[in-house]
Amino acid sequence: MSAILAALSSDPNLLRCELHRLAGQVVLRPDARANALGVGSYAQEEVLLRRLAPDRDLTLDDLGPPHESEAVLFHANRLPLGLSPEDNTQPFRARHWLFAHQGPLPDFEPLRAPLLSRVPEHLQRLVRGPTDSEVLFALFLTRLRELGRTDDPRLEPSVAGRVLRDTVREVEAAFVQAGQRRMPPLNMVATNGAVLAATRRGEAPLYYTRLEGSAECAHCGVTPATPETHPEVGAHRRRRTVVVASHVTRTQGWVELPQGTTLTVGADLQVQHLPPA
Repeated sequence: MSAILAALSSDPNLLRCELHRLAGQVVLRPDARANALGVGSYAQEEVLLRRLAPDRDLTLDDLGPPHESEAVLFHANRLPLGLSPEDNTQPFRARHWLFAHQGPLPDFEPLRAPLLSRVPEHLQRLVRGPTDSEVLFALFLTRLRELGRTDDPRLEPSVAGRVLRDTVREVEAAFVQAGQRRMPPLNMVATNGAVLAATRRGEAPLYYTRLEGSAECAHCGVTPATPETHPEVGAHRRRRTVVVASHVTRTQGWVELPQGTTLTVGADLQVQHLPPA
């Protein structure tokens, strides 16, 4: 199964520091054969995607954006032979949204056309590859569009969470209608740089943690000996970050998202849980 890591931080200048703090806690590449490694971040009004080289060791520092960014979303996956990393590497992007899904879904192909028929034509054109994950993203964007909230900078985290949760329910209903009784894994994460939503559906776990401020930072060289008057000390004390990860090396300090639950995070960095629909 693929791997996901997402983070939403209170200080865009310190996101790289926050990722550095996770060293030894997360696994970015549980499948050493993963050949589609992608990371998305924000640079003011731009959404930036980078594909990372699969033939090198991957560290958390590699995920850090080379610019200020409130959020980052990483995904690692092993693509089947014949699929182009150029079109099929997650996260996927549409306008200000980044999206990643832990897949693939078994026996999805018969559902592809029926599900895409519910998507407006202009959103169907965003589906460039054959993966199930892009179809899920298109369904998510369709529900946002129906609410008129796709580009809303004031979108409430709870609304983003409900849209993600309802997307899961829509796909599950399609599987049931097709005669499948065992539900597939539907862990999904979406962010627009201001809110973060993640849903866990299936046996694969999904974890989150909340990093609180600290006056020490190995990445920036801030130590207990650094004077309190130094501007970086105050900034590091105030920083807060919520991180979602699919693979952790230990559960201490992490909370496993309950089955069927959707997590939402907004600018206040408060974590809320939405129960199953």
